[in-house]
Amino acid sequence: MAAAAAGSGTPREEEGSSGEAAAPQPQAPTSAPGARLSRLPLARVKALVKADPDVTLAGQEAIFILARAAELFVETIAKDAYCCAQQGKRKTLQRRDLDNAIEAVDEFAFLEGTLD
Repeated sequence: MAAAAAGSGTPREEEGSSGEAAAPQPQAPTSAPGARLSRLPLARVKALVKADPDVTLAGQEAIFILARAAELFVETIAKDAYCCAQQGKRKTLQRRDLDNAIEAVDEFAFLEGTLD
């Protein structure tokens, strides 16, 4: 216990055979009360999926994957739009930042014209 208190307070990373620190391993999400795996409400995502007349059944795993994919998509486009705002020396996102991100990134080509 005294050795842990004398250290930096964080566990020491294992060293590889070359003496370099090994990369930290990703940790699985904890099952702490209140911890959520998805930031979007799954019931809302399920309601959106069921609004499609072609969908008859949707499993919980599929709903979770769709929610996670939507989160990653929003995160990606928001980061790209924020970069456009930073180029304009601003911190606040504006509609034109989203337009610029959509025009600049090929993966967002399917969104061209949707904000008009």
